[in-house]
Amino acid sequence: MFSRRRFLTHSCGLGVAAATASTTALTLGLTRSVSASTADGYKALVCILLAGGNDSYNMLLPYDQDQYDEYTKIRSDLALEHDSLLPLSNQSEDGRSYALHPGFDEVRQIYEARDLAFIANVGTLLEPTDADAIRAGSARVPIGLGSHSDQIAQWQSVISYNRTSSYGWGGRMADLIDPNPASGLSMNISLSGTNLFQTGSHVSPYTIYYQGDGANTVWSFPQFWSNGINVHNVVRDLLGVDHDNMLRREYARRLQGAMDNRDTVVNTLRSSPEFETSFSDNYFSAALKQIARVIGGRHTLGQNRQTFFLQFGGWDHHEGVLDYQALMLPIVSKGLDEFRSALQELGEFGNVTTFTISDFARTLTSNGKGSDHGWGGHHMVMGGDVRGGELYGTYPELSQSSPLDIGRGVYVPTMAVEPYFAELALWFGVERGNLDEVLPAIRKFYSPSSSDAPVGFLV
Repeated sequence: MFSRRRFLTHSCGLGVAAATASTTALTLGLTRSVSASTADGYKALVCILLAGGNDSYNMLLPYDQDQYDEYTKIRSDLALEHDSLLPLSNQSEDGRSYALHPGFDEVRQIYEARDLAFIANVGTLLEPTDADAIRAGSARVPIGLGSHSDQIAQWQSVISYNRTSSYGWGGRMADLIDPNPASGLSMNISLSGTNLFQTGSHVSPYTIYYQGDGANTVWSFPQFWSNGINVHNVVRDLLGVDHDNMLRREYARRLQGAMDNRDTVVNTLRSSPEFETSFSDNYFSAALKQIARVIGGRHTLGQNRQTFFLQFGGWDHHEGVLDYQALMLPIVSKGLDEFRSALQELGEFGNVTTFTISDFARTLTSNGKGSDHGWGGHHMVMGGDVRGGELYGTYPELSQSSPLDIGRGVYVPTMAVEPYFAELALWFGVERGNLDEVLPAIRKFYSPSSSDAPVGFLV
C-alpha cells in the first residue's frame, strides 16, 4: 500500500520534485496570455491520419466499363472484382461513374445522404506539374517523396521544401484563434499523442486517452489514501509553497497546470450525455467515441473552436493489400457512421467536419504481393456542412500511358494539399488575410483574395 509516510518522503524538497506527471501532463499545451477572439458558434475539425499510405485506388475506383478495364490491366492481381463493388449513384462532370470498396457500405450510405464527399488525387506539391516535367528535370518536387516520415510531416506542416518545420497548420490556426483558452486546456486535442499537425509556436496538443475518463492522475499516486485523505489536495498544498529556486517554481507551476487540466478533461467527459449509438469494440471507434464525448461536454470548457487528431495506422501494405483492406476499411466505414450518429444525437453534426490524410497513395501496379509507395491519392470529408454526394478535384484517367504516371502507376497529384486544407481552415474561421500564416505556400495554388472557394466541398 502506498502510505502517507512514503508519499511525503518520496515528495521531499519540492514536495513533488521526483513525482512524474502523466503523459497527459507532459503533453500539456502551454498557451499565450492573450486570447484571440473567434466567431460566434462552435466548430470542430477532426483529422484522421491513415498512417502508412492508404491504397486509395482500391478505396475509390472507376466503375464505368472502359475505365474499369484499364484499372484491371494496371492493377492485375490487386484489382477488385467488378461485381463486388459498391457503385455510387451519381456521375462526375465528365460522365464517369465510380464505386467504393465492398467494405465501405456505411461510407456509401453517408455519401448518398450527402454528408460525405471524396477529394480526388490530392498530394504534396511545390508547384503544379506533370510527369513529363518531372522526367525532364524541369519540375520542383517535394523532398522525400515516398518517405513515410517526410510525407507525413508535410501533410501535417504543409511545408514541402525542407525537413525542419516545427509547426503544423492546425497549430498555426490555434495560435491565431485561441492561444489562451479560458479553461486552460488547449483547443487542440489529440487521441494519438504529440503530433506536428496540432503543434504551433504557442499552442501544443493536449493528449487524452481513448478509454475511461481520458486523463490519468499524477503518475504512481492514488487519488485517495486508505484513510480517505485526498492525495491530490495534499499535492496542491505542497505546490502552493513559494520556492526561491526558479526551476522548482516552474516545475510546480506546470504540474499544478497539468493537474488542473486533468480535472477539466475528466469533468468534461463525465458531463457528456450518454449515447444511444453503440460504438464498435476497436481502437478507431473507441477514439471517435471519446472525441464525441469531449464535444458533448464542450460547454464545460467554454471553447467554440477545437481540433482533434486521431492516427489509425497499419496501411503500409507491401503485401496482402487485399486481405488487409478487407479487414481495415470496414473498421473505418463503421467508425465514421457511428461517429456521425453520435454527433447527430448531440445536435453537433453540422458543426464538425471530419477529414482524412495519409502519407501518400500507393502504386497502381503490383509488386507481386501488394503495392508500394505512391504519391497522389483520394480522401474523404464528412460533416453537416459538407456538400456531400460529390467527387471533388480530378480523378485521373487511368491509362498505362497516363501523363500523370511517373512510373509504376505513381500518379502526380492534380490537387495540392494547400487548397484542400484552405477550404477547411476558412470554414473553421480563419480569415482570408491570415491564410498565408496558416498555409505558407497557398498562393502557389489559390489566391486568398478570390471570391471562389478553394475547392467547394464546404458551405
